[in-house]
Amino acid sequence: MKNAIQQEKSLKEFNTFGIEAIAKQYKKIEAEQDLKDLYDAGYFEGDFFVLGGGSNVLFTKDYDGLIVHIASKGKQHFIENDQVFVTAEGGEVWNDLVWYCIEHDFPGLENMALIPGTVGASPIQNIGAYGQELMHIFYSCRAFDTKTGEFVTFSNEDCQFSYRDSIFKRECKGRYIICSVTYKLDLFGQINISYGAIAAELAKRGIDTPTIKDVAEVVSYIRVEKLPDPSTVGNAGSFFKNPIIPKTQFLGLEKQFPEIVHYTVDSEHEKLAAGWLIEQCGWKGKKVGEVAVWKNQALVLTNAGKATGNEIFALSSTIVDDVYTHFGVQLEREVNIL
Repeated sequence: MKNAIQQEKSLKEFNTFGIEAIAKQYKKIEAEQDLKDLYDAGYFEGDFFVLGGGSNVLFTKDYDGLIVHIASKGKQHFIENDQVFVTAEGGEVWNDLVWYCIEHDFPGLENMALIPGTVGASPIQNIGAYGQELMHIFYSCRAFDTKTGEFVTFSNEDCQFSYRDSIFKRECKGRYIICSVTYKLDLFGQINISYGAIAAELAKRGIDTPTIKDVAEVVSYIRVEKLPDPSTVGNAGSFFKNPIIPKTQFLGLEKQFPEIVHYTVDSEHEKLAAGWLIEQCGWKGKKVGEVAVWKNQALVLTNAGKATGNEIFALSSTIVDDVYTHFGVQLEREVNIL
């Protein structure tokens, strides 16, 4: 087998929290054949976990199985009438794909600039930011079925996308490994600056007719202002999902807390800002041992020094309980806990 399986591999450099954990076995995947080889050798019959950029995982202990690290690279596109189809390998860094599209003047990804992680993880999470969600530009993905050893293609409809969710997080969890993703973009798509912070920053810069590059630069600036750089401060970005609650529950909360930050989802549901809820409970900027809540964004938990995964998880549990006590709203973790 090309690139032999490594034993007792440190995962510290493969997770953005910078948590030390040891994998019993580790395999770097650079081509689809690597997955076939693992299947043929029976490795998918045991415990395995698929790792991309490590920006959405918290290790609370050593991993007593096989880490399958997706590191395949490559980007290409073709244009058909007014649409462009962009395909990227699963191991491509998401932000590199965003800038590939910007350099080719393909609109649609600019609002998602600087989201951490890899292309392969993008449909699993249905990533999104600043008014744009992956589900609106996703066309298809090619995935490896660890149960059958076959490659299959999922369409947008097949993925059953919803807010930060997909079939890959529910009934297909752990079964498929995403090898590549194709995005369908409108060559003459409208730039989306509906998110207040983007419009405000563009105005501050005196930009009246922004390009997709302008939007991506502003989004990147806003993210850097709000979020810590994982290369210097261990974190996994947003640790919690923004909760979606019934309209009736929201109206009761709004009476109690008129300043509550919210976004309408549909006629029956409202989305609350988890960061606002956490901040109201007094957690923003607070440090407990080696774990801290980020000073500029309460959604983010950080490894302030030599925190263990269990310490980070424990603080997240305290925050979940606190928010529920104050608001009756159950927060969900966005990060995979291992």
